[in-house]
Amino acid sequence: MRFSVNDLTSRLRKEERGATAVEYGIMVSLIAVVIIVAVTLLGNNLVSTFNNVACSVKGGTMSAAAADGTPGTCSK
Repeated sequence: MRFSVNDLTSRLRKEERGATAVEYGIMVSLIAVVIIVAVTLLGNNLVSTFNNVACSVKGGTMSAAAADGTPGTCSK
């Protein structure tokens, strides 16, 4: 069987497409991991911030959170 340069070139291009797809898949999965870690680490801070803002909008003041992790309470 005889191969031409065009056959070899087209075969290499197809192989690069597969490798590129794998590289994009790895990048997407790493980005997803970073997002999950960031949301996990910042989640509690965001919850307390939104609770504080909601309390302020209602005209109250937010008490400090307890040392055991229980959230503060809103009082008017």
